[in-house]
Amino acid sequence: MVVPLLQIGGTFAVTAALIAWTGPTVRWVHRRWARRRAVRHPEPLRRPLQVVAADVRRLGRQIALVPAGAPMARRRALAAAYDDVLIEAALLLDVPGDLRTTPVGPARDAARVRLLADLQEAGLAVCA
Repeated sequence: MVVPLLQIGGTFAVTAALIAWTGPTVRWVHRRWARRRAVRHPEPLRRPLQVVAADVRRLGRQIALVPAGAPMARRRALAAAYDDVLIEAALLLDVPGDLRTTPVGPARDAARVRLLADLQEAGLAVCA
């Protein structure tokens, strides 16, 4: 009875030693594969301007067509998404804007209109 337990214990010890020894090596191989994959298929840092412009037009239409009885959460979510896309378009076109720092309310609405006008002057088609 003692001999099989020693054999099992020895097997576990050898297995644990192998795992401890190969663990860093396996992680190194996985990191190397990940680096090679990243070099072959680089992730784009920013979305293309055409996609951002399409989102600006789409969200602008959705905000304009919100029904009168729509929940306020829907209106706020659409406005937040629209603001995010406008800020992204401003970053892509290097247009200065203070929409991110403006508090919610009439001041933000005015900043949104100014940013839209600036984006249109920069050449972005904001209306379809």
